[in-house]
Amino acid sequence: MTNPAIRYGLPALIALALGWGFLTLDAQGPQGRPLALSLVLGAAFGAVLQRSRFCFYCNFRDLIEKREAGGVIAIFVALAVGAIGYTTIFGAWLPSPALERLPPTAHIGPVSITLVIAAFAFGIGMAISGSCLSAHFYRLAEGSVISPFAIIGALVGFGIGFLTWNPLFLAMTSNAFIFWLPHHLGYAGGLSATLLAVAALAALAIWWSRPRAGEARAPLTLREAMSLLFLRRWPPVVAGTLVGIIATLAYFRVAPLGVTAELGSIARTAGTNWAILPSSLFGLDGLRGCATVVKEALLSNNGLFVIGLIAASWITSLLAGQFKPRRLTGTDVARGLVGGLLLGWGAMTALGCTVGVLLSGIHAGSLSGWVFLAAMSLGILISLWAASLFKRTVRLAS
Repeated sequence: MTNPAIRYGLPALIALALGWGFLTLDAQGPQGRPLALSLVLGAAFGAVLQRSRFCFYCNFRDLIEKREAGGVIAIFVALAVGAIGYTTIFGAWLPSPALERLPPTAHIGPVSITLVIAAFAFGIGMAISGSCLSAHFYRLAEGSVISPFAIIGALVGFGIGFLTWNPLFLAMTSNAFIFWLPHHLGYAGGLSATLLAVAALAALAIWWSRPRAGEARAPLTLREAMSLLFLRRWPPVVAGTLVGIIATLAYFRVAPLGVTAELGSIARTAGTNWAILPSSLFGLDGLRGCATVVKEALLSNNGLFVIGLIAASWITSLLAGQFKPRRLTGTDVARGLVGGLLLGWGAMTALGCTVGVLLSGIHAGSLSGWVFLAAMSLGILISLWAASLFKRTVRLAS
């Protein structure tokens, strides 16, 4: 995109709209302040995701297929920084880490076979649609033709998830257990275990990755600095650190990071109003995770967080010249809808996605985050293997 009016004028208008939204909400006092903060934190999160290509699926695929570890290193840094931030907050709020008194709102979710199945399905949905849900939101701003259909599919998937919730709850989720590392190891021990696990995974990724020759660096001029900030992909350590800081601030001032609560609430509200969903969803509202509710207010913290995420992604993608839509195909529609449906069903059943369960869960020291990571990774690996096998079969047949 080369039109200066669009490339620079439109981001300025979006930034003004974000500023106006923040000031308007903040002026409402104690009720509006969390909404204003959610908008700003969402904008910061969206800018970091888009500039660093912080996508769980894309980074995992790059590691497996290209042996490039930079993307997953950003994820591991985000996990480490957020875990340190969360533990600091926990220690100030709750000196004694007891299961009877979990940290307020932290995504310390239940562990069950249901979580494994949901995370596995979510991983397959990522592979089919090409992104996780958080990445689909920022890829809207890059002109992705798949992402709109993936989000529509996710809404349908949430609805199906509500329909299957009660049977799964009675069969498996009702027997789930909570495992919170600080309760068993103390805050220092829980944090040490998390950091050791993250370090081990990072070391494994670095060992697997392809060695890269050092690049000569030019002196950092003002022009070079602007290029690094607005045009090039941000370094993994910088991106991961920023994500971890944003996650900590979000939990401290508003709520744990998550991008699916608003989607789920829209689906739940529509299903309830149309009398499609069961009148009671067993145990759902008492579990930790990306909470879904029947919407009564137009604005919500999570809704404004997602709006800020998408808006800031528009700003950064336009400035970087990365808004590049292409011709839509039937395959794009099918990939988006099918993959999105699995993403939505998996996120609803797991009580969150890669941000709400994996990122926020591991930050909080919950075993549910690690289980989600393992099952999701298995779903991605099997999907990549199946896709590779299919391509090889087609080549041999032709």
